[in-house]
Amino acid sequence: MKVTVVGCSGSYPGPDSPASCYLLEADGFRLLLDLGSGALGALQRHVGLYDVDAICLSHLHADHCLDLCGYHVARTYGPEAPYPAIPVHAPADAPSRLAAAYGMPDEPGLETAFDFVPLEPGCFEIGPFVLTAGLVNHPVEAYGFRVAAGGRAVAYSGDTGECEELVKLAGGADLLLCEASFVERPGLPEGLHMTGRQAAEHAAKADVGRLVLTHLVPWNDQAAVLGDAADGGYGGPIELARSGAVYDLA
Repeated sequence: MKVTVVGCSGSYPGPDSPASCYLLEADGFRLLLDLGSGALGALQRHVGLYDVDAICLSHLHADHCLDLCGYHVARTYGPEAPYPAIPVHAPADAPSRLAAAYGMPDEPGLETAFDFVPLEPGCFEIGPFVLTAGLVNHPVEAYGFRVAAGGRAVAYSGDTGECEELVKLAGGADLLLCEASFVERPGLPEGLHMTGRQAAEHAAKADVGRLVLTHLVPWNDQAAVLGDAADGGYGGPIELARSGAVYDLA
């Protein structure tokens, strides 16, 4: 399994990265986890626009899903359109929410380009991947994912505050893509996002092989985020996500 960080900026695109998007590949199958603001452009550096096989959206905040609107244009009006609808596993109200964002009526909405599949907690298969979805700690319906293929596993937090479900999803994973939106300071809100230290604490509890800090909000000092993670008790390798980074788990 190969993992490519397409975008890892938190809340909005930064100067060096679009918002959240991760490309997972195995046995020639290409799966996207999230397609946030600005990600569609960077995605084309790594894969053809019409070579994506499936998409999973962790939740419906713009920095995790909004470029599905632009992708609808590409798949509906591209040079060999219409292209076959591809599955999009997402919270149940994704079709209406994204149609509203695009400015379309609910019917036909974006369903001419995408086959929306409502997410719920549990295991399911997409191509060669076995996914486990779990509800995480965020103000809206939001999921973390465990994605396994070929004896390897990647966990992705999506957006979450401290969350035991994430520890379960990440248990023994080779790689944890974990959000670290906050820099340590007093009075941080609960049930919203995590600091680098909290991400590292989750990685330690889950005994993962590698921790990559994601959802990096551009206004933060990212060296401070990484420094916070060093205080989380995790003994494995820790690094900041960057757009274009590739992790080959073969």
